[in-house]
Amino acid sequence: MDWTAVIAAAAAISGIVLGWLGRSRAIREDGAEDGELRASVEYIARGVDDLRVEIRSQGQRYDMLAERVTRVEESAKQAHRRIDRLEGRGDG
Repeated sequence: MDWTAVIAAAAAISGIVLGWLGRSRAIREDGAEDGELRASVEYIARGVDDLRVEIRSQGQRYDMLAERVTRVEESAKQAHRRIDRLEGRGDG
């Protein structure tokens, strides 16, 4: 056999093996990074869901407060009418 052919074959085989090992290592590292990214995205998604629930709760509280303010305004309006009648103005 020719030594040049043997060295070329050995170099080719070692290149294939080293390339395969490097590729498998890169795939594992990419998988770990993908896992971290997915965990981060899931964490963010849970946070957004929590915020939606809180915003909905705040909206309900706002609606209740707006309703109470309307009732207080109506009550104050009636009280002013009664006061005006007591003072003899008779506007209402």
